[in-house]
Amino acid sequence: MERDLELYYWLLLVRHFERRVERLHAKNQIVGSVYSGLGQEAIVVGCTYGLAREDVIFPLHRDLGAVLVKGVPQRLLMAQLLGKETGLSRGKEGFLHAGDLEQGVFGATSMLASTLPVACGFAFKFKVRRESRVAVAFFGEGASSRGDFHEAANFAGIHKLPVIFVCENNRYAYSTPLSATMAIDDLADRAAGYGFQGLTCNGNDLQDVLEHMERSLQRARDGAGPTLLECKTYRRLGHSDHDRASYRIKEEVPHWESRDPIRLWESYLQIKGYDLPKEKAALEERIKGEIDDAVRFAEECPEPKPEEALADLYATWTPGTPSIVAPESREQPSAEPGQEEAAPTLH
Repeated sequence: MERDLELYYWLLLVRHFERRVERLHAKNQIVGSVYSGLGQEAIVVGCTYGLAREDVIFPLHRDLGAVLVKGVPQRLLMAQLLGKETGLSRGKEGFLHAGDLEQGVFGATSMLASTLPVACGFAFKFKVRRESRVAVAFFGEGASSRGDFHEAANFAGIHKLPVIFVCENNRYAYSTPLSATMAIDDLADRAAGYGFQGLTCNGNDLQDVLEHMERSLQRARDGAGPTLLECKTYRRLGHSDHDRASYRIKEEVPHWESRDPIRLWESYLQIKGYDLPKEKAALEERIKGEIDDAVRFAEECPEPKPEEALADLYATWTPGTPSIVAPESREQPSAEPGQEEAAPTLH
């Protein structure tokens, strides 16, 4: 698949996957809250697409798309969301409070920004071992007011770590507007205080995100140190499904809807001469089949066993062996013996 269309596939997949998750939640098949990344697809796709398999990411609860692009199979992710035994946490935790270490994906935490120091720890390991690997940590602009962010930025700057801090600046930390939490217009300016590069891009423009992420990755792999990449976007829905976002200015929503990242990429494809209706119909048919398969697989998976509730809560480690190694390929889960998930064409 051509790169332009492959990126279009990922944008559409992220949008449709999250829409299906919302419908499953409305049917009480997903317990707890659902956190929509509607309108932020260009960030999760653009910041994950160019990563190597050996790189690692630390997503937020709103970053289902980054988990998919990094390589977690749709079936496993859907089983996780439905709380099934086959899910990433084996039914012990919902949504994204679980990761997939084989794909280099670490679970999100409710204390946002708390994974940034952990990302620095991995980046420090990569540097000490002289591995050409990068750690990418996602966080929101509100989380930049927590000590975790400042401690991580300071440590990364001192040691020139191969880490990229991706700020999804969607203008609201739960219900608090950006203007009430900081006196600067560009959060990326904070990087200068810690001695490394700060970049700002249009988080709704996939091409802009890709270009800035490529620069950040090259800097990290060249040993030049970290980057704070601020992706400016907008949270078009509430903090979660229970938040009606009545605190927003009404005029904001249509303004940002007109800057929908998928629409912008479709305009780009049309300018490039693609037959957009034909390509979109084909991709959406493929995506629907993949998501239907993932839902069917998850629904047929067994529920977690109560007697195993306390199992797998602690990692086992033998001294002298690495706790996390570069991921190896693994067999994909299947609903039937011998049946394999149709995998997208990847970079």
